[in-house]
Amino acid sequence: MLRSYWKSRHKRGPGAYALLLRLSAYLCLCACATRRGCAEELGDPKTVVHKDADFEVTYNDTVTSDIQTIYTFNHTVSRNKGVRVSVNVQSEQVENPILIVVRQKQAVLSFQVPLILRGLYQRKYPYAHVGRTLCQPQTRALSETQFFFVDVSTLSSQGVHYQLRVSRVDSFTLQTDKKFSFVATPSQPQYFKYVFPDGVDSVIVKVNSQMNFPCSVMSIQDILCPVYDLDNNVAFIGMYQTMTTTAAITVQRKDFPSNSFYVVIVVKTEDEACGGPLRFYPLRPGEMKTQWVISTKCGRLEVKPNVKCLYFVFLSLSAEVYVMGMLFCLGIFLSFYVLTFLVACIENKRLKIGNPQSGFCIRSLQGCTLCAVLLHVSLCLLISERPLDSVGRCRQESLSSVEEDDYDTLADIDSDKNIVRTKKFLCVSDLARKDKRILSKKYQIYFWNIATIAVFYALPVIQLVITYQTVVNVTGNQDICYYNFLCAHPLGALSAFNNILSNLGYVMLGLLFLLIVLQRDIMHNRALLRNDLAALECGIPKHFGLYYAMGTALMMEGLLSACYHVCPNYTNFQFDTSFMYMIAGLCMLKLYQKRHPDINASAYTAYACLAAVIFFSVLGVVFGKDNTAFWIVFSIIHILATLLLSIQLYYMGRWRLGTACMPALGCSGLDRMVLLVMGNIVNWSLAAYGLIERPNDFASYLLAIAICNLLLYFAFYIIMKLRSNERIQFLALVCILFTAVVWGFALFFFFQGLSTWQKTPAESREHNRDCILLSFFDDHDIWHFLSSIAMFGSFLVLLTMDDDLDTVQRDKIYVF
Repeated sequence: MLRSYWKSRHKRGPGAYALLLRLSAYLCLCACATRRGCAEELGDPKTVVHKDADFEVTYNDTVTSDIQTIYTFNHTVSRNKGVRVSVNVQSEQVENPILIVVRQKQAVLSFQVPLILRGLYQRKYPYAHVGRTLCQPQTRALSETQFFFVDVSTLSSQGVHYQLRVSRVDSFTLQTDKKFSFVATPSQPQYFKYVFPDGVDSVIVKVNSQMNFPCSVMSIQDILCPVYDLDNNVAFIGMYQTMTTTAAITVQRKDFPSNSFYVVIVVKTEDEACGGPLRFYPLRPGEMKTQWVISTKCGRLEVKPNVKCLYFVFLSLSAEVYVMGMLFCLGIFLSFYVLTFLVACIENKRLKIGNPQSGFCIRSLQGCTLCAVLLHVSLCLLISERPLDSVGRCRQESLSSVEEDDYDTLADIDSDKNIVRTKKFLCVSDLARKDKRILSKKYQIYFWNIATIAVFYALPVIQLVITYQTVVNVTGNQDICYYNFLCAHPLGALSAFNNILSNLGYVMLGLLFLLIVLQRDIMHNRALLRNDLAALECGIPKHFGLYYAMGTALMMEGLLSACYHVCPNYTNFQFDTSFMYMIAGLCMLKLYQKRHPDINASAYTAYACLAAVIFFSVLGVVFGKDNTAFWIVFSIIHILATLLLSIQLYYMGRWRLGTACMPALGCSGLDRMVLLVMGNIVNWSLAAYGLIERPNDFASYLLAIAICNLLLYFAFYIIMKLRSNERIQFLALVCILFTAVVWGFALFFFFQGLSTWQKTPAESREHNRDCILLSFFDDHDIWHFLSSIAMFGSFLVLLTMDDDLDTVQRDKIYVF
């Protein structure tokens, strides 16, 4: 009838006619489907069976391609309770699984049983027992009565036996500071709801497990339907991280308009993501994965494969914690400024500076802020304007026309060098023959070069870590960065603000050291302008360029360490160590410069060597793991570099390939020989250790080499100073003792190892620990505090350790 009607009334094309015919048939089917027995009327053999069902009842039934069963549940929706559907297939037939469709208000959940989950290399794992929690629609009232339906169907012509059970989850809403235990498997994920209490703006969600494996994923998702709670979709939304025994995510109220969120736990089918082994593929076609039964409670259950017993803990954070943390950090380092100011005033008073300069400590420290901006501009002017008629041993050369190596190219100076180096007792005056202007220019290059390096190094680093943090925030993948998640306090876009804030000490103390050096520099240049004989003829020659470079390196270490801790991971670890190499190298150069001002390395050579060290650091991080060829090459280069440097130091730069060995320098040569032999033993031992053990953290191994050499040289310097009947003044002695104690405590906190990018993110989180200071700072933050103070103290030791020689003639100060 429809056909003749449309043909007589409208002259349609064949496509439109076919479409209208299909639409009419569909309307007829929908109308017929509302009546009982419509399947027989339409000639469709499928029978729909309706059943009124109850909670907490297990329904054993059979479904075929001819029968579709619909279970109807009358449910009172509550904000604090959930609903869980569990289905267990009795048959081993997996070619035609049964389909479960749960229809509820504002949400539909569908899944098949057996549930097929995919692992690495697209391996298939079918699970016969599936349990899913229903999404909880938003309700305005505390409770609301709703109906929901569970449809069971299959395409299998043979009967498929199944068990269906729908139960209530009474403990669906989690509480702050209360543990809650539960069990999850790959086919039975779990999720629960958390509502922010009043006055709580941020919480740390902790999940702990009693076993390392199976690997699992914790996800934080907004209260939306559907909930992504399977291994193949849990990463689609929200924040997530893999876990073995521990996971923790800091969640802020501002990110969830409903003031609540879901915590989802998904157990993965395979353990490779958490560093576990790739198991032998055990399944044959048609074989289902064995489901294990938990026989006792969560705390004492019998551990079986792919069953994970876990518990939640919520730790609340308040804004006061952030305020107290920032005030504490600022207070510690500002106290060093106050203490330095007081010491400067006491020292100036002790030296009885006259009335025109009696307030110098106040004026100099007040003017330091302005002077720090143009540190070396003012210094260059001061030096270039100094009269030269009082410098007896210096040749008068134009600063614009004299380069740092001019004296080394003159024949008479070459002769002087060879004669001087054969003296039995070498003094500082023998190695301080160059014009001070030339040496000042030489050592100023250290500062300008490191400032240039800092700018070109820091800008791409900052850009890169901002990109990392953006990716973390957009994707929600918290496996990208290796934080201490149990003590990671976000602020704005930063995920671990406390780890960044704790680096403030490097910057503030580096700036303070620059101001102290500037004060000493200005006082020394004023003494030169007054033709002070002590400044001209006595003490270790005052060259401040390396000190300025050291202070700048300390500030840059703080900046780059903060950049690294924006997103610490395998690819950017060198950001945190590059300027540590710089600091160690500059300190050794400064120690050598004190007694060898004329023959110290140029800035270009020094920075080229440090660049080579950083280059090898990157190669070691990328290619050094279990790479025999790399370790052999590096060990050979390490040993050869040690030998060449030893020769250079022993002969004070006066040797050439193919020439005969020059005579040693008496006692001084013997002392240097002892130092160099010990240094070679230490370095050869470190090279052998690296070749045999092949440590995973190559950057730290390389840094350990630099620190061992620095400590060895520093110990040698102190011993030789005491052997030469020199003394260490009280201020320098206090700095040495204080610095040694602080370094000891700092290293203790450094070796706590709260995370490691050498392992998988899940394995790294096994090392995570709670905050130990003000509920805001962790062990690594304390390392930042203490190491910045220790480095500052070490710089002060280098600055003050030879103050006892300020009134001693340079021809009476021994070289060693």
